[in-house]
Amino acid sequence: MPENNRIESIDVMRGLILILMLFITDLYLPVVSQGLVNRPHEFNGYGIADWIFPGFLFIVGMVIPISIGKRISEGQNIKSTARHIIIRTISLLTIGVLMLNAERVNAEFTGIGKNLWAILIYTGIFLIWNKYQETDRNFFTIAGLKLAGIAVLVILVYKFRSGEFENNGSLITGWWGIPGIIGWGYLVSALIYLAIRDNILNTIVASLFFLTLNIFYKLDYFSALHHITSIFGVVIEGKVPLIILSGVITTLILKKYSFSNSRKAILIIVTIGISCILFGIIIRKWFNIIAIQAIPSWELICIGISMVLYALLHWTIDIKKAPVRIHLIKVVGAYSLTTYLASNILYYLIWSTHIPLFFYKQSGVYLIVIAGSIFWTLLMIAVTFLLVRYNIKLRL
Repeated sequence: MPENNRIESIDVMRGLILILMLFITDLYLPVVSQGLVNRPHEFNGYGIADWIFPGFLFIVGMVIPISIGKRISEGQNIKSTARHIIIRTISLLTIGVLMLNAERVNAEFTGIGKNLWAILIYTGIFLIWNKYQETDRNFFTIAGLKLAGIAVLVILVYKFRSGEFENNGSLITGWWGIPGIIGWGYLVSALIYLAIRDNILNTIVASLFFLTLNIFYKLDYFSALHHITSIFGVVIEGKVPLIILSGVITTLILKKYSFSNSRKAILIIVTIGISCILFGIIIRKWFNIIAIQAIPSWELICIGISMVLYALLHWTIDIKKAPVRIHLIKVVGAYSLTTYLASNILYYLIWSTHIPLFFYKQSGVYLIVIAGSIFWTLLMIAVTFLLVRYNIKLRL
């Protein structure tokens, strides 16, 4: 297993998840079967969409031993690596909070419409966190672009008003937004890995700790901590670190066995994955499979599906070198944050210009809605490919 290079199967799985996310998100309509989209809050069952975000968290975990391991192998000490983890976490939390509040903009009090505010916010994000091709000649140009991005965010945050009583109309952290949730989970899991490195047993113990934490949380044992759950709820709830650490465990198994016995590595991952699925089904008697409520049974099933699916992709792509056309999928996976944010920018641009591109959403015909969402997904793949080609790609 390569230590310092990208692993194709990871990018492919992440790309497939992003493509499925784009499709399902655009498809979220009453006319579409609930088997394809998120279920009602109280629904006890499992749908395709329920696995998407946990699957992405799983991949976040898989990358941690590779990225941090590379830094350590290059001679970076614990202090500098921990600083990188914290800076990356702050970046994700910042982006998450800004995205979350984009929907709360009150044009009358802010002096700027919601769509324009969001477009400018995303523009600032790209200016700050774009992966520039740095040379001695363009240092001041890049510094100027980043400073311009910071200025845009500062001005827009200063002007922001929601018109709501909550937080006096200013920004709220809320549920932190998707990037923010990833940020909290990444912080905890990356620091755990930094402390125990490639020790599989200790990582499993850490995972079981967060599984126990999640069970206790769902049993309402932490009600007395309500004053801090608004900030640290992602960690206290346990579900996100649990799923991310399952990805870490998967990579550690590959690192231990892939060189000497790839079949054994695949067998171990599949066995653990199937065991998680079975255990999740068993504890459904006590914890219903309700994705929106993040019940332990749901998390274990998601972990199991992720492990089995990744084992299949790893065997097919990395080991057997199957001749499949995966370039565009790899691009989407390698630049997942770029794909995700670009789709949001495009939504706001279309809404602000009133271009009737989403006419298919008003159709009551099932096939038209499906076809429209497929077109949107393909469009976003093409947009990502073009952005990357012209060196517009985010790096945290």
